[in-house]
Amino acid sequence: MIPALRQDFNSRFTPEKYRHFDEEMARRCGAPVKFRLCETPCFFPKSLLDRMSQAGSELIHQLTDNAAYRQISEAAIPAPFRVPNEARNPMFIQVDFGLVRDASGELQPKLVELQAFPSLYAYQPVLAQTYVDVFELDPKLKYFLSGLDANSYQRLLSKAIVGGRDPEQVILMEIDPLEQKTLPDFLLTERTLGIPTVNITDVMKEGRRLYYEKCGRRVPIQRIYNRAIVDELERKNLDLQFRFTDDLDVEWAGHPNWFFRMSKFSLPYLQHESVPKTCFLDQVNELPPDLDNYILKPLFSFAGMGVNIGPKKADIDAVPLASRSQWVLQERMYFEPIIETPHGKTKAEVRIMYIWDEKLLPVLIILRLGRGVMMGVDQNKNMEWVGSSAALYLEE
Repeated sequence: MIPALRQDFNSRFTPEKYRHFDEEMARRCGAPVKFRLCETPCFFPKSLLDRMSQAGSELIHQLTDNAAYRQISEAAIPAPFRVPNEARNPMFIQVDFGLVRDASGELQPKLVELQAFPSLYAYQPVLAQTYVDVFELDPKLKYFLSGLDANSYQRLLSKAIVGGRDPEQVILMEIDPLEQKTLPDFLLTERTLGIPTVNITDVMKEGRRLYYEKCGRRVPIQRIYNRAIVDELERKNLDLQFRFTDDLDVEWAGHPNWFFRMSKFSLPYLQHESVPKTCFLDQVNELPPDLDNYILKPLFSFAGMGVNIGPKKADIDAVPLASRSQWVLQERMYFEPIIETPHGKTKAEVRIMYIWDEKLLPVLIILRLGRGVMMGVDQNKNMEWVGSSAALYLEE
């Protein structure tokens, strides 16, 4: 994307540096990273990152500022997971873009999806800085957005998650956290903010209060940074000691209802030049003849589960009529391969990460590089120069 930086990186790359990078990430995270780390960061023009950040902010506000959508999206929240005392706005939001070429040959960001759920907020700065350190890149390269630096970002993250509470009484809550691929982010969150990671099945309830056990004593939980995905909760059919519907004396660092309100459910309601045509499957009266140019997606899956690119009519017919409102049919965007690598040009999916404290701020960028049909790490196995990456830029 910035040719001089790209060429310099590629010319100086060695497999030994990449092995050192992989080892250094494990050391800095406190555990091996079990998803694939790309051999390279990406060097983006700041103007393009600003365009995507602005487009994402517009999409988020289009939903949060719309009272009619708020009423409509009530239907997206399943009754067993409707949490009381909902916050006015989501706290953590991710907006994913692909880059396509328009008729004039210009790169344009196109929305893939958006979700009001935490991502790798502690891990991503470490990944970006490790690229800079190990590959001896220009120290002027930046990766924080909105004028943030490492110190101001940490203060913002602490304010959002810890909220001024005793860190011991704030938990990162997850399902079997030691088994999750995102464990490095949990460990870095613990180290950065001083909060513990607690398995959701270990959270105890007494009256309206929640507790967890630490060194033989019960510690009250005042605030929860929730990382437990509903899809996984339902698949594992876990026996919890509390219910999400309980009126609990607890604060949420990112209220869980927004996971449903701002999700693939939102896509048909967005009106923006970056948004591909999207319809709920139960509202598709006649299937388009060119299904190869569409994607069939379940509303609330995670990590690409259930996504069908270029579905056949038989695939759509197989979706039960009663559940078609839980699926969308989306116009397919053909990402432009723009990253020069030794294996040819590679596509990038760009995730703009936001924190909404006093105001909505874009803070970081996650990249996924791939040459497969889908961009997820699991869909680009047995390839090199693909996987989890970071966006670096110079001030213009």
